[in-house]
Amino acid sequence: MIVGVGALLRGKWKFGFVRESWKLVSDPSQVGWLHDNGGVVHVNVSCVRKNDPNLSERASSMTSRILCYSLVISFAFSSLLRAEVGALEDVAFTASHDGTEQRYILLVPEGETKDHRDLMIALHGHGSDRWQFAKGDFGEALGSRAVAKKYGMIFVSPDYRAKTSWMGPKAEADLVQIIKELKQKYAIRRIFLCGGSMGGSSALTFAALHPDLISGVASMNGTANHLEYQKFQDAISESFGGTKAAIPDEYKKRSAEYWPERFTMPVGLATGGQDTLVPPDSVLRLAAILKQLDRPVLLIHREAGGHSTTYDDSVTILEYVIENAK
Repeated sequence: MIVGVGALLRGKWKFGFVRESWKLVSDPSQVGWLHDNGGVVHVNVSCVRKNDPNLSERASSMTSRILCYSLVISFAFSSLLRAEVGALEDVAFTASHDGTEQRYILLVPEGETKDHRDLMIALHGHGSDRWQFAKGDFGEALGSRAVAKKYGMIFVSPDYRAKTSWMGPKAEADLVQIIKELKQKYAIRRIFLCGGSMGGSSALTFAALHPDLISGVASMNGTANHLEYQKFQDAISESFGGTKAAIPDEYKKRSAEYWPERFTMPVGLATGGQDTLVPPDSVLRLAAILKQLDRPVLLIHREAGGHSTTYDDSVTILEYVIENAK
């Protein structure tokens, strides 16, 4: 089912399926395909003529361009069918913590599920839900799905109490339950946790609380200190069960910076120097401490960067964590 079509004559198309997004871009410099293993394909197109010694002449007529694009699109559709790796499943479960219905997105690669596989859990940002990392077309989401696909991982994106989670006690309990139930159903070998913004903060919190469950953690634009952090305090106090003035120990408990000794797994961190929504200071301090402790940690700090992590940086820190995990 095609979900979108854009201006053909200007040389740019975007179309896709439920889990795959394809982009067709006219570029006379080359003919080629680039697949990023995350469901996104960039296509560089130029039509050629047999009598052109350089085989790189731009098609000048509308008819030639349409014929050229038709060939490329036909190839894209056939390749798309081969690129399918499984179906997104919206899973409902009853939370053991309070009996409420909660949900997560599950993507299992094709093949025998009895084989041992790694699991990647991706945590969404503030104001979003489980679909953000399952379908999002921004760098952090595309990167996490691409890496999960490359390494043949089971991919999970939970609500973890949805829009205002911040990994409070209920969200923590839900994630422990999800991991337990997935381990019972699949032969899970290692578990990798990642997320962006609130999800990056929550990934660090959960890894500090449950280092025995996590083989590696990657945080993109998160905070490591809830006692210091000042944004979204209404949501965080509701999630944590009170204000930081009323229950400071709970905020400290969920602040990764205070527990560097618990990060026995590889850690990947991405921060932006101009990030005012979730300032990078606490994560930079955590990275420095982990380096002093000789822990495996990769920090990518972009001084000019804001509140986002690029696709390339997302992939880099995730692959670092995976390649250095036990």
